[in-house]
Amino acid sequence: MTASNKSTSSSDENDIGVEGGRRRATINDIARLAGVSKKTVSRVINQSPFVRDETRERIEAVIAEWGYAPDPQARGLAFRRSFLIGMIYDNPNPQYVVNMQLGLLDGLRGSGFELVVHPCDRSSPTFLADIRAFVERQKLFGVVLPPSVSEDDRVAKLLNEIGCAYIRIASVELDKPEHMIVGHDRLGGAQAAQHILALGHRKIAFVSGPATFRSSHERRGGFEDALAEAGLKLTPEDIVQGGYTFESGVACGDVLLAREPRPTAIFCGNDEMAAGVLQSARKAGLSVPQDVTVVGFDDFQIAQAVWPPLTTVRTPTRAIGRMAAEKLIGVERAEPRDLTTTEPSLVVRESSGPAPA
Repeated sequence: MTASNKSTSSSDENDIGVEGGRRRATINDIARLAGVSKKTVSRVINQSPFVRDETRERIEAVIAEWGYAPDPQARGLAFRRSFLIGMIYDNPNPQYVVNMQLGLLDGLRGSGFELVVHPCDRSSPTFLADIRAFVERQKLFGVVLPPSVSEDDRVAKLLNEIGCAYIRIASVELDKPEHMIVGHDRLGGAQAAQHILALGHRKIAFVSGPATFRSSHERRGGFEDALAEAGLKLTPEDIVQGGYTFESGVACGDVLLAREPRPTAIFCGNDEMAAGVLQSARKAGLSVPQDVTVVGFDDFQIAQAVWPPLTTVRTPTRAIGRMAAEKLIGVERAEPRDLTTTEPSLVVRESSGPAPA
C-alpha cells in the first residue's frame, strides 16, 4: 500500500484488523484501502487475468497486510463461473486433437485460464444434454468447438441459450464473425489438384473423409473444381470414402490400386488416410512415387514419419488453436472480434512425382 493510501484511509485502519478485538477486514475494506472497486478486488481474489499488474500488486499488498481471506461460501455464491475453457470434440484423428490442445494451451499460457477437454459422440441421443451438463458443471467461461462439433448448429444454439461464449473452427463461415475461425479447406483441395496436374497425371483418384465432416466436402469440392478447370472430371469409380483413419486409408488404397487401369495419383482427405494408401501400395508391390503419387492433407506429424514423406496440404492446426483461445478470452476484454481466417499451403515432399510414361 502506498503512503497516500494510508493517509486517506487512517480512519479505516483504526477499525480493521485481525487482532486486539478489532473486526476482520471485509472485501469492501480492502477495496477502500487499495483505492479500487469491490469488483476489481474480487477479480484479483479469483485470479482473473484481466487486472493490470500494478493494480494487482497493490491489492495483494493490502490483502497481505490486513490478513484478509474471502469467505468461501460467499465467494461461491458471488462468483458463478470458473476460469476454465472447454474444448468439445468428436474427431477420429488423435493427432488433430493433440495439436489443437497444444494450440489452445499456447493461447491460454499466462492468461490465468485453464483447459478442460470433453470428447463426445455426435450420434449419441444424449449428445446435446451431455454438452449442457459439461458446461454447467464446470461453470465454463467459454468453449472452443473444432470440427465436426463446430459444424453442428444445434451446439451453437445451445451455447447461446445458456449464455456460454464459444468459438467455432470450420472450413467455411457458419456463424457470426466473432464466433468463427475459418480454414478455407476448399483452397487446399485446389492446391493439391494443381500440383498433381502439373506433374502430368490424368488418371487421378480421391479418398474422401467422412460425409459427416464439412471439411470432407470442402476438400473434395476444391479438388474437383481445379480438375474441372483442366478439363478433367472424377468418375464415381475414382472416389472412395474413408473415415479419416489409417485403417480406412489402407482399405481405400486396396480398392483403388486393384482397378484397371489403376490411378497414377491419389489425393487423400487427410494424412492418416494417405499413410494408409502408402501401406496399400507397398502390399501391392508398387513404388511411390514411381508407380503412384500420393498426396495428403493437414501436414501432421505422420506426414514426415512415413516413407516416403508425404506431399501434403498444410493446415496450421496448432496456430488455429492458439488463435481460438486468444479470441475467446478476448471476449471479457471487449476486444474487437472480426472474422479470423487462415489459409492452407502445399508442402511438396517425396511421395509425389511425374506421371509414369
